[in-house]
Amino acid sequence: MSTLEIKDLHVSIETEQGTKQILKGVSLTVNTGESHAIMGPNGSGKSTLASTIAGHPRYTVDSGSVTLDGEDVLAMSVDERARAGLFLAMQYPVEIPGVTMTNFLRTAKTALDGQAPSLRHWTKDVKEAMSQLRIDADFAQRNVNEGFSGGEKKRVEILQLELFKPKFAVLDETDSGLDVDALKVVSEGVNREHSKGAMGTILITHYTRILRYIKPDFVHVFVDGRIAEEGGPELADRLEEEGYDRFLVPGTAPAGA
Repeated sequence: MSTLEIKDLHVSIETEQGTKQILKGVSLTVNTGESHAIMGPNGSGKSTLASTIAGHPRYTVDSGSVTLDGEDVLAMSVDERARAGLFLAMQYPVEIPGVTMTNFLRTAKTALDGQAPSLRHWTKDVKEAMSQLRIDADFAQRNVNEGFSGGEKKRVEILQLELFKPKFAVLDETDSGLDVDALKVVSEGVNREHSKGAMGTILITHYTRILRYIKPDFVHVFVDGRIAEEGGPELADRLEEEGYDRFLVPGTAPAGA
């Protein structure tokens, strides 16, 4: 079992108005085999947590720690974090002109594992994963995300998840912009990998609809850069009924993305 541990994490960002603190003491422990949903209103710090784990240079860690099996994640470069087993499915996947899906996936897998995968087995794995995610085979020769719809980009993110097999997957609003059919396909892909028991999942979302397909073991409610409440999947059901109003103090400004 592997463990991702976040302790008393404080994170800030530079704005035109000066330094703005976004995360204000977040502590969270995720083990492989567990699924954690992070919910909360806009500007509560959910995506900031995801970006900080992944190593986005825009965010400054003021104090606290992030460790993976005791190793200091914050001291790692972005590529070192990926090789250590961290994966971020981005809210807004970027286009990479001039780089085909085939080249990107195999190059990334080689960099992660330290050796190129067997071409015969790799080709079979890619075709099978694309078929399960309902990605047309022609996409293998297209440039990464170039001209893809929002749903196609999100399915390609989960394709990477299934092929790269990380220890911990952070899914940053993977459900945004998906219709019902695409949501089911994406959720099935996450569940396939999660069911193997070798991956921990952090699922960031505003809404409970994806939680109908990806069942969380734990739910954490983010408000103003802190975890305001924690519980099991029943907490998500309560949020669906009540919303976030009971957590919000009138006149309180949001913490960040």
